[in-house]
Amino acid sequence: MNHRPLSICFAALLSFVSSATAAGEPWFRRHLTGMEVGPTGAQFGHSDPHDGRYCARFDGAEIVRRAIAAHSGYLVLWVRDGDYAYYDSKLLPKAPGLGARDPLREAMDEARGRGFPIISYCVVQQAGHFLKAHPEWEMRGADGKPIGRFCLNSGYLEAMKGIVAEQLAYGIDGFHIDMLDQGFGPPYGCWCGTCRAQFEKEFGRAMPGGATWDAAWDDMLEFRYRTSEGFERQLAAHIKSLNPQATVDFNYHGNPPFSFEVGQRPVQHAGNADFVTGETGVWGFSALGVGLNAQFYRASTPGRPYQVAIQRGVRMYHDQTTRPLADIRWELFTLLAHGAFVTMVDKTAFDGALDAVAYDRIGEAFGEARAKRPHFGQQPVYEVGLYYSSRSRDWLGREKPMAWMQSFLGAHKAMAYEHIPFGVVLDENATLETLQQFPVVLLPNAGILSTTEIALFRRYVEAGGKLLVTGQSGQFDRMGQPLAESALSELVGAKVTGRLESVDNWVRFAEGHSSKGVVADDLPRDWPFLVKGPATIYETSTARATGELLKPHRTTRQREGKEGTEWPMSADAPAGPALLINEIGQGMVLTLAASPDFATASEHHTVEARRLLANAVRFLHPSPRIKITAPANVETVITDDPVNRILRVHFIAYNPTPQTMPVKDRPYVIPGLIEDAPMFRAAITTREPLKDVSALNRSTEIKREGLRVEAIINDIHEVLVLSY
Repeated sequence: MNHRPLSICFAALLSFVSSATAAGEPWFRRHLTGMEVGPTGAQFGHSDPHDGRYCARFDGAEIVRRAIAAHSGYLVLWVRDGDYAYYDSKLLPKAPGLGARDPLREAMDEARGRGFPIISYCVVQQAGHFLKAHPEWEMRGADGKPIGRFCLNSGYLEAMKGIVAEQLAYGIDGFHIDMLDQGFGPPYGCWCGTCRAQFEKEFGRAMPGGATWDAAWDDMLEFRYRTSEGFERQLAAHIKSLNPQATVDFNYHGNPPFSFEVGQRPVQHAGNADFVTGETGVWGFSALGVGLNAQFYRASTPGRPYQVAIQRGVRMYHDQTTRPLADIRWELFTLLAHGAFVTMVDKTAFDGALDAVAYDRIGEAFGEARAKRPHFGQQPVYEVGLYYSSRSRDWLGREKPMAWMQSFLGAHKAMAYEHIPFGVVLDENATLETLQQFPVVLLPNAGILSTTEIALFRRYVEAGGKLLVTGQSGQFDRMGQPLAESALSELVGAKVTGRLESVDNWVRFAEGHSSKGVVADDLPRDWPFLVKGPATIYETSTARATGELLKPHRTTRQREGKEGTEWPMSADAPAGPALLINEIGQGMVLTLAASPDFATASEHHTVEARRLLANAVRFLHPSPRIKITAPANVETVITDDPVNRILRVHFIAYNPTPQTMPVKDRPYVIPGLIEDAPMFRAAITTREPLKDVSALNRSTEIKREGLRVEAIINDIHEVLVLSY
């Protein structure tokens, strides 16, 4: 049993009373945790419509009772997918095992009088019986062939309006609409007659014949983005016209690892509903993706709540397994610490039966979350803003978007390992006020930067901001073509004389090197270390340069093109400086010619590359409000409650079991599960004295000496509460 406060029951009661008194607020502002429940067996479409076993025990009333008993604040009930309705529909076929039963009506009747919101899970984009019955609404590839998805410019929108109207008639509290995407890979539809005509009307030219990556394709991407946005806005407006109080949220795909392929931009498609909903999970988005995506959702809809869906299964939503409690707690408290509200997805057995053990574990985790509620939702304390360029994502990433996103993901990984609090800055909604939330703004290979963005960065730096530039930021035009000179040259204080064609590049700092004694202090001297990723050769103008960027050796066979360069070769001759510092106004720009962010996310990551990036941050921001020392597997989140003068430091330990060799695709190992709470040491050093320090867990040992607080923690989640 993990150590948690003994006051959990009383705190949970207070939380319940507080929620009841706030009943005038929308449900999504009143609750931290909820359930999404749906059946398993038709999720891939085209299931047997005569199989009476399917959903025979899918009971809306029982689901509500189990969810409430598990401390769920609301229920997202699976009501429609690509094959069936799970209610009495006049427009859609009903799941065969339901017979005369209506799970939505059962759930509504059971929830009545309890103040328990019921949200309809309603699929939009899932091929199945409904698409087969309406081929006139199907997307077409550039070759005219159907591609198994609904066209969002077709009459399907009117059909969806009728479907949501049926569900609203039950008195539901809102909709979770899943999913508004246009596919996750080629062909990048749609080229149907309706879309062709609409495109030509909007842009005055015929659709391009595919992904041509020219001006016509630029229009095509814009058309796709407008299509997704238009469908979302029209469907949401229709729902609100029928019931202004009904909430709407869409399953969002503007965050990593998604790209132009799905037809969503980070900001454009996050704000078309009452709040944004995303999803995490080690199986598809990595352990680090949990906290990162929460911050991404926050940045995409500033000031609004953001919901994140997780699942009780080990590998994905429908795998019928149940995670250990420790594993559930880790993901849940990571998201809550980052300010999200969390929905646990449970997919029932084929016949609709519920897993009692799963609900016991979910109930324990949700009960703990309810007891800890006063410690979530405060204002984040940031040091670094990670800049995400959607234009670079599209026009540099193209059909290999992860190759570009690697720098962004590696920058986050470095911040997480080094316990430097981060947030996300998005190019679509960045303002001077946005940038000034962050003492340091990091441009991780943001290759395409507009004149508006450059002017914004200059204002930020001149006013005292610190800009950290890596790799080949600012070196491509808006169509992804190399520029003769970097758009950042004046800010960097150097001219670009070349870009290394290699990615196995190296950095070295000489003995006696010092950039005010910080950037390379803990790095070996006169020793090249691999910093895999894009690199730039600079010639300084106003900047101070230090260190060396070294190109790699190439064998004779490699030079002849007879041997690949996937595996790094050793360091060869210097190509230019490794680090540049340029002071502008009251601020500073620090440029790393290599890409330690890309390197940190690569298969050839080194600790030195990560430390180089972290040291650069600490050089630019040497005296943060709080410095944290903790193991690299422990994620930390700092929040501030200035009214009550309380800082909180969340520690969330990722402690998976080691795995053996996989039976296929070696060496790609599926992460292990978290079974046990670790014991670890952590330390906090504050800039100013504290009045008091306490921990939520009674088992945590705390020692104070001056401005330093040391703790021994034995749990997945702990919060140190600092009064100032």
